[in-house]
Order: sequence, then structure tokens, then C-alpha cells
Amino acid sequence: MTDSQKVDAFIASQTKWKEKLQQLRDVFQKTELTEEVKWGKPTYTLNGKMVAAMADFKNHIALWFHQGVFLKDEHNKLINAQEGVTKALRQWRFEEKDEIDSKLVLEYIKEAILNASAGKELKKTVKKEVTLPEIFKNALAKDKELEKKFNSLTPGRQREYAEYIGQAKREVTQQSRLEKCCEMIKMGVGLNDKYKNC
Repeated sequence: MTDSQKVDAFIASQTKWKEKLQQLRDVFQKTELTEEVKWGKPTYTLNGKMVAAMADFKNHIALWFHQGVFLKDEHNKLINAQEGVTKALRQWRFEEKDEIDSKLVLEYIKEAILNASAGKELKKTVKKEVTLPEIFKNALAKDKELEKKFNSLTPGRQREYAEYIGQAKREVTQQSRLEKCCEMIKMGVGLNDKYKNC
């Protein structure tokens, strides 16, 4: 199945958002962007770089701009969906009652294309240190195979596991997460690997 057919299927499977998603797709198809599917959602790229995507949610659909932080947003349409977490990504939400102004959407997409062509990109800042929660440190000290496998992971993967376990407030939840993670670590995979190549 081609990416185009996957997007056809994605839109056809919608009940609430079919018309609005098709309207956004029609706008994208007026540009030079390549239609792909990433994480199961229609994504639009320029020379392999993600520019924008569409996603469906319960109460709205979203138009994502991957380097949206650089958009002028003169009409105040964009939000940061995860303040403090998301740095470059910006989202334009459409609820059921909202009309989609195709001309205005195209204006935003064209600006995003110009920014991508100019190489505007907010680079990720890499955190150097991995802070392990106490429960995880103890598990690594007791299980040498686990410690060896964990140390062979990239710093980013190590950080994902440490944060996932450490973010649980209750000790029982931390223990449950630790047990799940130990199996994955021993297989040499990252916590979020399954989402990275969709």
C-alpha cells in the first residue's frame, strides 16, 4: 500500500473528521510537499524533512508544524500543545464547529515550506547527565547482566528509562515500571523504539 493509499484509508476510516481532514489534505496537495505516513498519521515532508502533519483527536483535529516556532503566526492560530516539553512543534486545532479557511492554511504551509527550505530548525539540546531513581540504582546493583545491558544503551535511551521509572509517584508504580523496563533493557531495545520507525 502506498503512502497515498494509506492516507486515503486514514481519512475513509474517520466518522467525525472525514470532511475537515480531506479539506486540509486538499490544501497540502497544492504544494510541493511529499505526502507520507508517520506514526499512523498523514505527514508532509520536503527533501525528507518533516514540515507538517495532520492528526485526529476526540474533540479536535490538529495541523502540526514541526518547526512551527519559526512561523510568524500573525493570526494567532498556533499553540504549543505541551508547554515546557515541546520546543519547536506548534499545533493549529480545529474543532467540529470551526470552519477551515483553506487560503489561510495554505499561507501557513507556504511559510513553513520557506522556513524548511532556508534550513530553519530548532536543534535539540542534549542533556548529558542521566539521573537514576533509587529503585533503579538498586536493581542495577543486584543484576549485573541488567547493568551491563543498560550501560550499553545510548544516553538517550538510558534517560528515557530513568525518567519513565522516576516519574511514577508511587513506589508500587515505580516497581511495576521497573519490571517492564528490565525485560526491554535485556533485549537491548529503547523504551520508545517502537514509535520511532512508524
